[in-house]
Amino acid sequence: MNFSGKRYWLVGASEGLGRALAHELSALGAELVLSARDGGRLRALQAELPNKSYVEELDVRDTAAVEQAMKGAGHLDGVIYLAAVYWPTNSAEWQPDQVEAMIDINLTGAARVLGRIVPQFAAEDRGHIVIIGSLSGFRGLPGAIGYGASKSGLMHLAEDIHADLHRTNVKVQLINPGFIKSRLTEKNDFHMPFLMDAEAAGKQVVLAMRSKRFQTNFPRVFSWLFRAANFLPAGLYYRLFGAKA
Repeated sequence: MNFSGKRYWLVGASEGLGRALAHELSALGAELVLSARDGGRLRALQAELPNKSYVEELDVRDTAAVEQAMKGAGHLDGVIYLAAVYWPTNSAEWQPDQVEAMIDINLTGAARVLGRIVPQFAAEDRGHIVIIGSLSGFRGLPGAIGYGASKSGLMHLAEDIHADLHRTNVKVQLINPGFIKSRLTEKNDFHMPFLMDAEAAGKQVVLAMRSKRFQTNFPRVFSWLFRAANFLPAGLYYRLFGAKA
């Protein structure tokens, strides 16, 4: 897959994986539209990139702002949705504002953005849709109220889009990473197996985008644990992976 001259919209480009992926794609010749809430961070990123890029500040919770950014983005060859927020929260200490923000940004925000792009790509029978899920979305986990649910819903959304469009020329991909060093994972107070830096994760995403696979999970060995957990009976799964008393 040749990215040179292709125009991609990165929604959630200011930090972590989004920032690293912007560097990777720009170096490969892609023209980028960079979106996030922090315009200052976006403009700093823009100054670092070797190829053309444009900044469209965006809060994905605001429907009017999404529509305005979509107009500003212009003609697109692809969109990558990786906007996300995260707070570790368990059910007994439920933080309504945080949980609602995770679902609104991580999942509903994706619906706002993709709902204005997917029909256009489908009508034109072209385009590339990349959705960044998470290994945490495969099955319920302790301390994942909000984040796990939002990523699980996002992954299902990607599957639904692919089910509708898999016989067309619209390429739909779901990429589910594990732990990536970022301001989000810094909030965790537990050991994070196979923790990756953002640059390495960005390279993995580009490899996945270049493949013909619909779904890519990484790190590969770590992902096997999450995939295998889907086959465990509920009683056994929660004894093994549920919160300990």
